[in-house]
Amino acid sequence: MLHAKIIDVSKEKIETKNAEEFIASSNYGASLVFYGTVRDINDNQKVRGITYDVHEELVIKSFNEIYDEADKKLKIVKKSVFIEHVKGYVGLGEISIIIAVACPHRAEAYTLSRYIIEEIKKRSPIWKKEHYENKDSEWLKGNPINF
Repeated sequence: MLHAKIIDVSKEKIETKNAEEFIASSNYGASLVFYGTVRDINDNQKVRGITYDVHEELVIKSFNEIYDEADKKLKIVKKSVFIEHVKGYVGLGEISIIIAVACPHRAEAYTLSRYIIEEIKKRSPIWKKEHYENKDSEWLKGNPINF
């Protein structure tokens, strides 16, 4: 398997086994799974959860573009990539994004995984509304989208 990818937006909880099974192969010597989770404090406020709103079609398009750009820039020929992001409410400690990669070598896997998450954070139309223990909620400022 030279190139393989799954890219999706989930309206329910992320099933980690799907990503782990997708990248499992004896063709690769290194695999990494990145879990983005809801942390308990942001900007000195106690967080109890986050609601993610996404433009599904554009998110999937941006994920595919990021994958294609990684392909050209990083020149990692043999790889598997699984990317999934949640749409909707995610509770404290729960997974909001999973990025799983498998490559022949660890340096490639680390580079690829890091490239994907950094580009998603910069470019994908995903908005976060944090819910705090004091019952207030707030949409967080994101990065501007460049079309």
